[in-house]
Amino acid sequence: MPVPAQPRIWLAAGVRTPFAKVDGPLADLDAIQLSVPLARHMVGLLGGRLPDLAVWGAVVPSLMWSNIAREVLMDAGVGATVPAFGTVMACSTSMIGAFEAARLLDGRGRNLALVGGVDSMSRIQLGLSQPLSDWVRKFQNARSLGDRISHLADLHVSDVRLWIPGVVNRTSGLSMGEHTEITAKEWGIGRAEQDALALQSHQRAVAAWDRGFFDDLVLPVGDFARDAIPRRDTTLEKLARLPPAFDKTSGKGTLTAGSSTPLTDGAASLWVATEEGLAALPAATPRVKLVDYEVAAVDFRVEGLLMAPAFAIPKLLKRQGLKYDDIALWEIHEAFSAQVLFHMKALEDPKFLRAKAGVEPDLGPFPRERINPNGGSVALGHPFGATGARILSQAIKELAAMPAGTRAIVSICADGGQGTVALLEAG
Repeated sequence: MPVPAQPRIWLAAGVRTPFAKVDGPLADLDAIQLSVPLARHMVGLLGGRLPDLAVWGAVVPSLMWSNIAREVLMDAGVGATVPAFGTVMACSTSMIGAFEAARLLDGRGRNLALVGGVDSMSRIQLGLSQPLSDWVRKFQNARSLGDRISHLADLHVSDVRLWIPGVVNRTSGLSMGEHTEITAKEWGIGRAEQDALALQSHQRAVAAWDRGFFDDLVLPVGDFARDAIPRRDTTLEKLARLPPAFDKTSGKGTLTAGSSTPLTDGAASLWVATEEGLAALPAATPRVKLVDYEVAAVDFRVEGLLMAPAFAIPKLLKRQGLKYDDIALWEIHEAFSAQVLFHMKALEDPKFLRAKAGVEPDLGPFPRERINPNGGSVALGHPFGATGARILSQAIKELAAMPAGTRAIVSICADGGQGTVALLEAG
């Protein structure tokens, strides 16, 4: 029997919490508590219908749950009969969740998926060292007091230590910032252009808030109703006074706290739907077509840790017969200002396109002025698991207001040398 063709897939904007720096206004809420209000709000829009599946992701590990998607739905009191699974792909977590949901929708009973992601950097669970964990388990399983006493001799002082999760790549032992500093030097990305991009991100985020762009994209959490990170008062002069954040000893460090995303708390959501699934959403919900996507990985021991989207974007465009100028809106995740800048520099480099991305360099000039019109992660914040849903919903709303057929690219780099890119089209 032939496999039925996959139905056309749409993405519809969801809501998110306001984003806040670690130990800020959201510090008392863990990842599930941040997510529950979003799930209740999103499912509440369906008028009694339930989504056909749910995908939710978090990057920071917790021993309290293994399937965060299921726990969110159960705590929200919605959808106990809805299949749900967790996912993780570093900063691309809730974007890869959208791709996974898109592949599972079939138009024959699965038509609407709730997708989201979250991270609470303020509520990180510490762990025991593995030797100490092994000892504790054996000690607890001992059948007699004598056995427990004998186990005490097996406990070594060097094993009594905590494991504290860090924003460090396991293979390299370097943070994303340290990796990005290396790549910035390789591509000749200077301090001044990084600060200029960071300032632009803050200015655009503040302006978007002021004109009400985020009003229907952000769900207040108690009295906390607006992102706490965008700086209305920042200037190039203030940014220039900040010290290097990752290369502090060579005298050549260019990345600072001002041009890097802060550790952030927050959650975000969106819908993935077929035509039939869209009919369940309020008519005013912005929606666009998911035309194509690319998932890429590079050997970050050779290439930059965050370079994968620069490989993925040209391949996706070539597959679709498009050039840069055919894309009216570019939403590029700003893990760091430098990362956005070396992505753009690579996309304009004929040698890189041919030798690395494997495409002919005939994509035209890159339209830098079309990037992140409502601010990016440097200004808005970056809860790892939530960024994919945040940036997709933001792009969906912006693109949905444009003429039918207008296209957008959404790009996210991820730790581990990976990345995800989506091609969207206004319907």
